[in-house]
Amino acid sequence: MEAQFTPDFAKADGLITCVTVDASDGEVLMVAYMNAEAFKLTLETGKVHYWSRSRNKLWKKGESSGNMQQLVEMRIDCDLDAVVVRVEQSGPACHEGYKSCFFRTVDADGALAVNSEQLMTPEQMYGGSK
Repeated sequence: MEAQFTPDFAKADGLITCVTVDASDGEVLMVAYMNAEAFKLTLETGKVHYWSRSRNKLWKKGESSGNMQQLVEMRIDCDLDAVVVRVEQSGPACHEGYKSCFFRTVDADGALAVNSEQLMTPEQMYGGSK
């Protein structure tokens, strides 16, 4: 199915920001980027796809860890250059094994404190260190 509109991919060199939240409790799971192909595949398959800036390639969340994201709803901002995707998350969203990539709190003095339980180790998810 062809999308009826196209986000504004021109502002950030072909990418839009994607904030991913847990559909059941609203927790922010991760922030990533989508290009036009990732956007299209997410709508077509119902599985969330992203563009990896570090690997310079398209990726389907969970393709190597098994921790997939099923799209529940996609929202777009008023400038058409950022989306929020609400997902059903299978397993940890974070590549370090936490439910959310935002598993640390910054204290007033700038120190980091872990604020959640690690659900899996990277070795358990990937079979090696990531």
